Order: sequence, then structure tokens, then C-alpha cells
Amino acid sequence: MAAAEAQPLLGRDRGGGQATSGATTSQELCINQAVVFIEDAIKYRSIYHRMDAGSLWLYRWYYSNLCQRVLGFTIFLILALAFVEFPSSFTRTADVRYRSQPWQPPCGLTETIEALCMLVFLVDLSVKGYLVGQAQLQENLWLLSYFVVLVVSMVDWIISLSLACGEPLRVRRLLRPFFLLQNSSMMKKTLKCIRWSLPEMASVGLLLTIHLCLFTIFGMLLFSIGEKDETQNKERLAYFRNLPEALTSLLILLTTSNNPDVMIPAYIQNRAYALFFISFTLIGSLFLMNLLTAIIYNQFRGYLMKSLQTSLFRRRLGARAAYEVLVSTAGLAGATPEAVGVNPENFLRVLQKTQLHSDHKQAIMQKVHSYEGRPMLADEFQKLFDEVDKGVIKEHPPMPQYQSPFLQSAQFIFSHHYFDYLGNLIALGNLVSICVFLVLDSNLMPGERDDFALGILDHVFVLYYLLEVLLKVFALGLRGYLSYRSNVFDGLLTIVLLVLEISALAVYRLPNSRWKPDHYGPLSLWDMTQLVNTMIVFRFLRIIPNVKPIAVVASTILGLIQNLRAFGGILVVAYYVFAIAGINLFRGLIVPPGNGSLVLNNRSALCGSFEQLNYWSNNFDDFAAALITLWNVMVVNNWQVFLDAYRRYSGPWSIVYFLLWWLVSSVIWINLFLALLLENFLHRWDPQSYKQLLVGTRQITYQMSVELMFRDILEEPKEEELMEKLHKHPYLQLCR
Repeated sequence: MAAAEAQPLLGRDRGGGQATSGATTSQELCINQAVVFIEDAIKYRSIYHRMDAGSLWLYRWYYSNLCQRVLGFTIFLILALAFVEFPSSFTRTADVRYRSQPWQPPCGLTETIEALCMLVFLVDLSVKGYLVGQAQLQENLWLLSYFVVLVVSMVDWIISLSLACGEPLRVRRLLRPFFLLQNSSMMKKTLKCIRWSLPEMASVGLLLTIHLCLFTIFGMLLFSIGEKDETQNKERLAYFRNLPEALTSLLILLTTSNNPDVMIPAYIQNRAYALFFISFTLIGSLFLMNLLTAIIYNQFRGYLMKSLQTSLFRRRLGARAAYEVLVSTAGLAGATPEAVGVNPENFLRVLQKTQLHSDHKQAIMQKVHSYEGRPMLADEFQKLFDEVDKGVIKEHPPMPQYQSPFLQSAQFIFSHHYFDYLGNLIALGNLVSICVFLVLDSNLMPGERDDFALGILDHVFVLYYLLEVLLKVFALGLRGYLSYRSNVFDGLLTIVLLVLEISALAVYRLPNSRWKPDHYGPLSLWDMTQLVNTMIVFRFLRIIPNVKPIAVVASTILGLIQNLRAFGGILVVAYYVFAIAGINLFRGLIVPPGNGSLVLNNRSALCGSFEQLNYWSNNFDDFAAALITLWNVMVVNNWQVFLDAYRRYSGPWSIVYFLLWWLVSSVIWINLFLALLLENFLHRWDPQSYKQLLVGTRQITYQMSVELMFRDILEEPKEEELMEKLHKHPYLQLCR
């Protein structure tokens, strides 16, 4: 089938003659193929898909911004249904003592939305399956899994309607995160890296298990009842009552959450008992847990580099395929492609059709024009796409021209960065003044405070901010002023402050010695003015780019946020699956005081227990509450309270659920996050990168994608490898 559908890349006549029939059509097909290949290279996509004219149109339509946004919105919509469908999260509070009966959607409402989403996914799968072809489809595990998930979801959807939405378990809810996973290539790479790293993680996990078991047995023997020692008896009954209880206590101690509570009863009796707990913490928390972090970092970095090597190969392969296609257009004109290379005019035609940022497109065009009509060779063609990785430097509109020397001097003063420093100092003074009055009035009731001085200062600051905006507009021009995001932020805040101050004047009149603005209510006009006033201080963050070490740290944080989508997506998937599973396992088990025999009131509850700490909002009665509960457990502060409560309410098997969540979130994902943070920071702090950061005013020259962090140490693919892969393309035929 692949041979029958193969499209020739090169349509030249070896005898030197040129075919007139269909030459224009063949050339146009070559141009469109080159466009798709270049877009595949830029997006690190595979080029193994159909290449006929109709398939190329469908392929570009599928990867258009509109279709991808519709698909992204559909994924968001089907995931968000968990907040609406039963059990609904539409209540003011998650506390079981005060929660009202939530609104529940009628049967068929969310199911209809779900059916529309699955219809979009079915179209998505059909288009992908057609474009890659049957042979590729049968070998693609992600697409096969996509099909299985859709079939299972549709069957479960039919069962829901047949049971009038009264089924106890919806399997398709657990499968929904798959739609998010399969739509992100970086998330797939991350998931593959995690799977490849599991054996090494398991080896350290085995050491941790052995360490935990040995100290558990030793602790059971050490704190056993002997000589009728009441203090030892308390220690044993509190934390070493039996083997599961001791194992759980030491597992929590491994996260230092119950330290030093578990040590205090024995330490009171004998100082030497502290050596047991110190030794356990040193070996477990400081050595083995940090060794696990180091192994995850090392293994993840190695496997991630392999995945990114594949991405680099895809980019080079797509660019080389585009080169071969454009070389073939020279063959249609009777030239020898091996000697000619790519005609710049043909490449510019391709570039005009390519979906690419206008600034990147302009930079590539400038490089092409530098060849002055000379055909480009393969290496030169590959280097053109290095411009795609360069950051976009925004050009600001020119400042207005004034004839008067006085106005020119004023323009120079008010457009200088020292004028920004003055504004930052004024904003800092604004914050300090508000903080001073907050401290002075902290012990006074709202009706007893004297806000005369603060009211006068607010008017003064707002007048300065308004004057600053007008002077900057005068110096930079309106378009120049709006071209800076910081100025837009300052201007909007100034307008909001001005409106609030005018409203305050209309309501409270001018400040005087007996001025008492109304402070009562959830958020009075006076409170709103103070709140917005403090937001002006965010402009003080402008100093960060001017302090070079802070700029490196700030750029690391920004780069981390940009690259966190795949890692954040993995965490979203984990949260979603565990939240749905928690709802199915624990919904309705936490009941208000007085409604169950296991429930204690605050007076009779033990100190530090779930009931005494008023943790009633931490439950799995709806999706939103489950997410917050999982977050609190992931932080591991006081997570022993959750383990104890759900053990009492549901049974000892609940510990397995929370232990798995701790391993996935706090151990694996947090360590992956640290690996990305370290790699990003080390790349930024590299002496060569740091030196480049300090030169000039353009602090960040390149975008900090994950692929670029490893670009310097990735191996460039050889030409023989590229040509071998191109010859294996199922829908293309190379003539050289």
C-alpha cells in the first residue's frame, strides 16, 4: 500500500528534457510538501504521514491554530466535568458540618457534553489514523490506546444512560486524563522517562523498605513492655502498638512530619533512646531519600536527553526532507540538483506559506537574501532554522520629535531609566507608609482609627502616579508608552486608583481631623483603595533585570514556568486519577459530629487528631474537596492526621491509597521537578551563559525550552542517517 501511495519527490528527466505536462502541478506539490516538512521540523513532529495534495491540506488543517485550540478546549471541558457532575462541587464550603446540599445536574446534561467531546476525539483519532496510514497505526501504541480508551468510554457512557445515571462507578472518569496525555508530545516523553527510571527508583525503594522494616523490628523490641515501665508502655501503645502501627509511625517519621512527637515519650525516660530515632532519620531521610533524588535526577536527565535527541533528529530530518523536495524543483527545470542546491526564490515561496512567527520569518528571510541568489547547500539550509530558537526582541516605536530645546531636555529626563527608579522609590514609600499605619492601628478598632494622614498621603501618591503617566506619554508617545507591559500595568492601576480616589472623595469628602471613612462591610470603598494602592508596589520588581545575579535567578524561574507545562500536566493527570479514585473509595465516610458512632466532638477528641484540628473540610465528598485533600497530603505536613482519620473511618487498607499518593506526588514528581529546576539553573549559571547574560541590555537572547537546555550536548545526526530515514518514508520516493 505504501508503494502504491508513494509520491515522487524528484520529477526530473535524466536525458535533459523537461516534461511540460503536469510540471506546474508537480512543482506546486513539491512546494506544499516542503512547507509541511518545515512546519514538522519546527514543531518536532514526525514526517511519516501521507504526502499527496489532499492529505497535505488535511494535515495542515488539523494542525492549524483553530483545530488545535478546539481540541485543547475539548480536553479542558471533559476534564472540568468532574466539578459539575455527581457529586457536584457547587457548594460554598467543603466542611461536612456546614455544607449545604449541592446542585446536581439532571441526568443527560453532562452526558450530552461528554458525548460531544468524545465525538471530537473520535474525529481526532480518525484524522490521525488516516494521515499516518494503516501500517503506522498498527505500530503506534498511543493511537491504539486512544482507540481502546474511546471504546471503553463510549460503552460506559451507554451504561450510564441505560441506568438513568445511577451507576455506582464511572470507569470513563478515570480514563479522561489519557486525552490530555496523548495530546502532548512532551508529556509522553516525560512519562516514558519516568517509566525508564522506575527500575533505578525501585532499587532505592527496596533499600528504603529494608531500612524501614529493620528499624521497625528493632523499635518493637526496644520499646517492648519490660519491668512494668509505664513510660515505655506509653511509647509502645502510642506508636509501637503492633507491627503495622510501628511501620506507619516510622514511615511518617521518614518524612519528618511527626518529628519529634514520636521520639518524646521515650526520650523523656532516657536520653539514649534519641539515638534510635536520630539514626533512623539520618539513614532514611538524609541519605536514602537524597540518594533517591540523585538517582531520579541522573536517570531522568539521561533518558530525557535520549528523548530530546529524538526531537533534534526529527527537526533535522524534517529540514533535510524539505531540502530534498526543494532540490527536486530545480530538477524540473533541467538543472543538476546535486550541484545546484536550493533556489532561494523557491525557498522564499515556501517560507511565505509556512506558519511561523513573523519575526522569525523575517530573520530567516534576511539570511536567505544574504546569499544574493546563490543556491543554498544542505548545511546552509539546516542553519537557517537556528533562527527559530532565537528569542523575539520587541522593537519599540520611535519617540516623538520636539523642536523646542526645553521640550527635548524634558523628553530626555522623563524617558531616562532614572525616572523609573524615582517611580520605584515613590512606590516603595507608598508601601512603607501603608505598613506603618497598619502597624500603628493594629490594636485599634476600625471606628477608633485616625485615617486623616493616610488619606492625605493616598491623594498625594495618586497625583504623582497620574503625573508620571502623563510625563511618560509626553516623552515616549502614546504608542511607545503602551509598547511596554510595565507601563500598561502601571497605567491601568493608576486609572483604577484615580477612579477609586474620586469615588472616595464623593462619598467621604476631603480628609480632615475628624475624618472617619466607613470601614465596615466585606470590602468597603476605603479598603478597596488601600488594596489597589498596595498593588502599585509590584512596579518595584522592575529593578530585577538591573541586578544581574537576581536577573539570573528570575530568568531561571521564568524559564521553569515556561517548561513546566509537561511536568504540570503529569501532576494534573495524577491529581485527577487519585481524586476520582478517592471519591469512589472514601465519599461520605467523613460525617459531621453526632451523625456517627465513630465521630468525636472537639472536646472529647485527642489533641492533634482530625476532629480536634477541625479538618472536616479535608474529605473526598466531591472533586474540588478531593483535590485540596490530596494537596494537603502531598505537602506531608501533618499527613499522619489524615492517615489516622481515614484508617479509623474506612479501615487500615486506606493507608495504601495515601502511601501510593505520597510516592507519586512527593517522591517521584517533586524529584522530577527538582531535576528540571537544577538543569535549568545550571544552564543559566554556566559561565558562558552568564557572561552572555551580562553583555548588553538584551538579557535573554534565546528561548529556554527544554530542548534548548540540552542542545549544546546533543549529538548532531549524520547525513547518512538522515538519508536512510528519508528512503524509508512510506509515502515518498527519493531519486538520489
